[in-house]
Amino acid sequence: MGPVSTRQPNAGLGQLFRESGWTMRQFAQAVNRLGTEIGSPLKYQQASVHQWLSGHLPREAVRPLILEALARRLNRPVTREEAGFPAVSESSEQSTTVEQLIDLGRQDMDPSRRKILAAGMYLAALSVPAFSALAGVASAADRDRLTRPSGRIGSGEVETVRRMTDKIAEILDELGGGHARPMAAAFLVNTVAGYLHADASEKVHRDMLSAASDLTYLTGWMAMYERAHGLGQTYYLRALDLARESSDQLTYSRTLRGMSLQASHLRHGQKALEYADSAAEAAPQASPRLTAFLRGQQAHASAMVGDRRGAMQRLKEAESALSQADSRRDAVGGYDQAAFLFHLSHVHYETRDIENSIKALRRSIRVMSPLERQGRLHAHAVLAQRQHEIGHLEESCTSWERFLDDYEALSTARGDEHFDKLRALNAPRQSPVARRLQDRIHAVAKLKAA
Repeated sequence: MGPVSTRQPNAGLGQLFRESGWTMRQFAQAVNRLGTEIGSPLKYQQASVHQWLSGHLPREAVRPLILEALARRLNRPVTREEAGFPAVSESSEQSTTVEQLIDLGRQDMDPSRRKILAAGMYLAALSVPAFSALAGVASAADRDRLTRPSGRIGSGEVETVRRMTDKIAEILDELGGGHARPMAAAFLVNTVAGYLHADASEKVHRDMLSAASDLTYLTGWMAMYERAHGLGQTYYLRALDLARESSDQLTYSRTLRGMSLQASHLRHGQKALEYADSAAEAAPQASPRLTAFLRGQQAHASAMVGDRRGAMQRLKEAESALSQADSRRDAVGGYDQAAFLFHLSHVHYETRDIENSIKALRRSIRVMSPLERQGRLHAHAVLAQRQHEIGHLEESCTSWERFLDDYEALSTARGDEHFDKLRALNAPRQSPVARRLQDRIHAVAKLKAA
């Protein structure tokens, strides 16, 4: 008779498994999907899950995937302790927000590290506290730890960061995130970090934290658009930290709205609504334009979870707020008539009114600034896919042609994603418009591969 195993079943993981309602095979498949999502395909089967439940520890690299799979299934964060996994060893001193930002930006600047960073996992069950729960948390001791003598800065340096952020936003619109994000990361590390460590008055230091938060938010936005969703989420979290430390409710709110947009893109509707509502709560005294910005995202997220009445009410509030906004539109996180119509299109689409969704998208493109090439590229691709969905094939081909006009000149992973979908479509060759599009696809593919 062989030796009796002394390994104890993992009670914590077993409880989570029962809550999930999965079979062992479904559990394994969920973990495998996350491996594919971060670029590390896995081939676990039900026997592996049986081993985990029996007390065998999965590989360290796989444990976060197991926790995230369960978190997405249960729609709440799942900790290592809860799952019966040992804690990760941590340094006795927690790094400051600025140190974390420097480390993140430095890795993002390094081409050899960028691919690894981009493969980071998006955490769908991440909880973010409301701003009111954090206000005033940054104590004098926190600020002393952040501020170290490295020259003295004033309002001029704050203005430099804000102007550079606006310029990077312009480059994003005109040339794409593939060119703009490395510039943002380099500026964060080489310039902004030094300003954050410099001696400054209390007001200037807070203003610099706020300006740095804006730039970090924009960098996260670009990472999201480049399909590096885990990286984008990490930048967003650093932007929230900086906004909290500067007591900047508006940037905190805008960042949460960006996180809602990211969640909606990844089809996490309930999380998108949670972030959108938190964003609105964080900025009760927002300007009319920002109010419209927030209500529009709440409308989209509400439609995603089946609340059509709530979505239409939020759209009315967004339209009303936008009508009261002044003529100035911020370069970072701005909101205008084109953005409102894009939200209207999303709400119609989520409620399966595809015809009106297409009409709203067309109107959005018509009023879009000629400088917003990135936004126009995305809008034409979405329009083409929705036209194809309801059988308007020649109109879809025409929209794809307009997408290609911008795609040829932009460096954008979001554009690459749309182009991959375009190449996978089967358009009828008997149509002259479809034949012309196919010829154009081959030409653009060669251009991008060169």
